[in-house]
Amino acid sequence: QVQLVESGGGLVQAGGSLRLSCAASGSGFGAYVIAWYRQSPGNERQFIAQINWAGGANYDDRVEGRFTISRDNAKNTVWLQMDSLKAEDTAVYYCNCPYGGGFLCEWGQGTQVTVSS
Repeated sequence: QVQLVESGGGLVQAGGSLRLSCAASGSGFGAYVIAWYRQSPGNERQFIAQINWAGGANYDDRVEGRFTISRDNAKNTVWLQMDSLKAEDTAVYYCNCPYGGGFLCEWGQGTQVTVSS
C-alpha cells in the first residue's frame, strides 16, 4: 500500500507563495490519481486539486489559476504550488489517492498552511 507524507507548509503573508510536497512510499504510486485536500477548523475536508498518472490535472474553482499541481513519478512525489495566497487558504493540507468514491491510501498528518492578512 502507498503511504503519503505531506510537507512544506508554513506561515506566509497574503499574496505570497508556498510549495507543498506529497512524498510516497510503497509500490504503485505512478498509477495512482493523487489529490490534495484541505481542512480548516469547523469545516469539512474539501477537494483542492488532483493529478492523474499522465499529468492531467483538475482544480477546484476556489484555487483555479492560483494553484498548480504536478508530479514526478520517478521521485514518487506530487507537489502543490500555491501562489497569490489568501487568508481563506489557511488550513491543514492533505494528499491522498482517490478511487471509486473512496481512498486507496491512509490519511497522513497533513501540513499546516497559515496565511496572514
